[in-house]
Amino acid sequence: MHTVNIARLKSGLRPGLALTAMLALAGCGNLSGIPGVGLFESPRQLRGHAVEDEALAQITTGVSSRADVEALIGSPSHTGTFDNSTWYYMSAVTRQRPARTLSVEDQRVVAIVFNDTGIVQEIRRIGMEEGRDVAVVSRITPSPGNDRTILQQLFGNLGRLAPGVGGQTGGSGQTIGAPSR
Repeated sequence: MHTVNIARLKSGLRPGLALTAMLALAGCGNLSGIPGVGLFESPRQLRGHAVEDEALAQITTGVSSRADVEALIGSPSHTGTFDNSTWYYMSAVTRQRPARTLSVEDQRVVAIVFNDTGIVQEIRRIGMEEGRDVAVVSRITPSPGNDRTILQQLFGNLGRLAPGVGGQTGGSGQTIGAPSR
């Protein structure tokens, strides 16, 4: 006949129930459309250089110069990679999700293109729908000399002493830390 240790059974259930409750509460943050459920949502954060529509309306194509644009909306977030003829103003609205990375809720880019004389030629608004997903390569570039095992990494400095400890000598044969004659 088998006997069941009730105290041991109860102590094993407690961590499982706590984990289940934590996972259920973490999932509530994603249900923000349901009233009273989104209790654990983090606040929205504006990142980058958001361009106000009123300021952008004051820029006139064919008339406004680089100095005018900088005075109205400030320095760009980024300029063109190979030439300075395009200024980019980038902003995003993000939210931190529980136990996850940032989620981008809205992203806007304003591109202002200048002609050769520095006058605004074109103003473009680029939204999230025009963005492209970029595949991140996760391979590691090998470098010589770093093929050490875990034990070599843990115990690699054993036996090495600091200069002057244990009678180590410098390059000229003189004991480090010893008074010179």
